[in-house]
Amino acid sequence: MNGKILIVDDNPNMSSLLSEMLEIFEYESVRAGDGFEALEKISQADFGMVITDMRMPNMSGLDLLRKIKEKYPDMPVVMISGYAVDDDGNQLVNSMADGFLNKPFKMSDIEDMLKKSTV
Repeated sequence: MNGKILIVDDNPNMSSLLSEMLEIFEYESVRAGDGFEALEKISQADFGMVITDMRMPNMSGLDLLRKIKEKYPDMPVVMISGYAVDDDGNQLVNSMADGFLNKPFKMSDIEDMLKKSTV
């Protein structure tokens, strides 16, 4: 499976940090600043996984999750958030997402996520 991971976060510092963490585990990553840019990149390249923030302008991470799973049902999507998730969001994450990470996350959280997803 392709090990390239798409990171979707409107905070460039967070996506840069996550990208550096993934490099330690020898995964290549590509970054997108919002859901629309992410969907464009997914349509143009092959990714083994998407890691997306839940709260972003233009398109929320939950909306992006729905769109990815409609078009690419087998693509693993991991949600990240620094906020509590409401019941509707929680239900959606539990039923559709392939993982969830709370910010701030540690190297061990990333390693566990990669092992579970076997990108």
